Amino acid sequence: MTAKKALITGITGQDGAYLSQFLLSKGYEVHGVLRRSASASVIDERLKWLGVAGQVEMHDGNLTDITSLLRIFQDLRPDEVYNLGAQSFVKSSWQQPLLTGQATAMSVSNMLETVRLACPEARFYQASSSEMYGRIQEPQQSETTPFYPRSPYAVAKLYGHWITVNYRESFGLHASSGILFNHESPLRGIEFVTRKITDGVARIKLGKAKMLALGNLDAKRDWGHARDYIQAMWLMLQQDNPDDYVVATGRTESVREFCRLAFACVDLNYEDFVTVDSKNMRPAEVDVLLGDASKARKILGWEPVTKLEEMIAEMVEADLERHKKK
Repeated sequence: MTAKKALITGITGQDGAYLSQFLLSKGYEVHGVLRRSASASVIDERLKWLGVAGQVEMHDGNLTDITSLLRIFQDLRPDEVYNLGAQSFVKSSWQQPLLTGQATAMSVSNMLETVRLACPEARFYQASSSEMYGRIQEPQQSETTPFYPRSPYAVAKLYGHWITVNYRESFGLHASSGILFNHESPLRGIEFVTRKITDGVARIKLGKAKMLALGNLDAKRDWGHARDYIQAMWLMLQQDNPDDYVVATGRTESVREFCRLAFACVDLNYEDFVTVDSKNMRPAEVDVLLGDASKARKILGWEPVTKLEEMIAEMVEADLERHKKK
C-alpha cells in the first residue's frame, strides 16, 4: 500500500512541527513548503526539537506566488493539504497590515486555486482562528456565532475562512476549516504572550532577568495544547464530508492567571516580577474568548487531553532547559 502524501504550509512553525510528527507516526510521507528567507540554521529548529527534521521533504515555494505552488502540487500530487502558513502574530498585523493581507488572506485563495487546478481530489485544511470572533457576540463561541474581527490579522483570517467555504460549495472541494482557539506549547514563538511568560519565568528563576513586562493582564483566552489540536485537523480530513469545526477546551483563564500558574511552577509569586507596559497593549483588544467544541466532540470524536496546568509546567520546564544550556 502506497503511503499517503501530506503537504504542509507553515511546516516550520509550532503547529506544522507537531503535525509533521503526528502524520509521520501514522505512516504518511510528509512534505513542506519552505519560504527561502530565514537562516538555514534555524529554519527547522522545531522539527529538530521533535526529532523529525530529517524525515520531512522540503519544497521551495511561497504562498504569495501561485506559480511556485502550482509547480509543487503538479510534481507532488498530495492526498492531504494543511494550510498553516500565515503572518500569524496579531501585534505585527497592525505594523504590517498589507503584508498580513497578502500572507494570511490572499494566500488562501492561491492555495485553493492551486488545489482546484492541479489536484482537486486532494483534501484541504484551512487554519482559521478564534480571533475572527473578536468582540464576541455570544458568551461561548461555536461554528454559528457571528464574527466580529478586531485586528488586520483577524480580518485576513476571516477572508481565508470564507473563501474556503466558497470553494467547497462552488467547486465541490473537500475543504474544511478548523477554528482553533489559542493553542500553545514549548514550540510556541517567543513573541506570543504565553512563551513570553514561560521564558520570562525561566530567565528570572535562573537570575538572567529581574522583571517581566506584559500588556493586558485581564484578557481571557481558551488555551489548549498544540499537540492535541493538530489531531483535530487530521480528523477533519478523514471525514466523508468537509465542514468547519471549533477546536477549544471550553475553559477560559486570564493572562494574569497564566502568570500565576507559570511562576508557581518555580515557587515564585508573579506579583513580585510582572509589570504592565502600555507598549504591549493592542489598539483594539479582544477581551475574552471561550470556545464550544461540542461539534468536534460529537462528529470527530476529538477531546483535548492536556490540562492547562500540565501545559504550562511543560513550557516552563522546556524554557528552563533552554536557558541552562546557554
